[in-house]
Amino acid sequence: MSDGFERLFSAEYQRVVSIANRVLRDQAEAEDVAQEVFLQFSRKHSPLADYAPAWLHRAATHAALNQIRGRKRRESRELQNHAGPPEAAPGPDELVERSEDRRMVREALARMPKRSAAVLALRSSGLTYAETAAALGVGVGQVGTMLRRAEARLLKEVQE
Repeated sequence: MSDGFERLFSAEYQRVVSIANRVLRDQAEAEDVAQEVFLQFSRKHSPLADYAPAWLHRAATHAALNQIRGRKRRESRELQNHAGPPEAAPGPDELVERSEDRRMVREALARMPKRSAAVLALRSSGLTYAETAAALGVGVGQVGTMLRRAEARLLKEVQE
């Protein structure tokens, strides 16, 4: 591993995991996504590229969203084959309700256009407007509009 890649990895790994975890809500899965994102980046790009952080953030968002979409397809196939996922042990009502709300949001994000889901995931992961704009390849002035539209779309998706 080159020194440049090690520095990039050290500087961005936690943020990439955080972005993926914000979407997936599963630390282990988020770490797997982050490793895959860094591996993909290292195969095709220079660690010294000025676009590296933005590329990694965007790739983490898309990879995590793809993970949700893939999970959704697997669950659908399992239901069709009558081999549904194992039942979770019920917990307190409040935890169940929160878990259901999160599931509905993740499913709604998976149904949304990638760019809308990405802007929501990036901002909720703590990225600034400038960092979000760089990750999405848009101007900083567009982020607010994109965010408002994405939030409206998410609300509509969750209510359906």
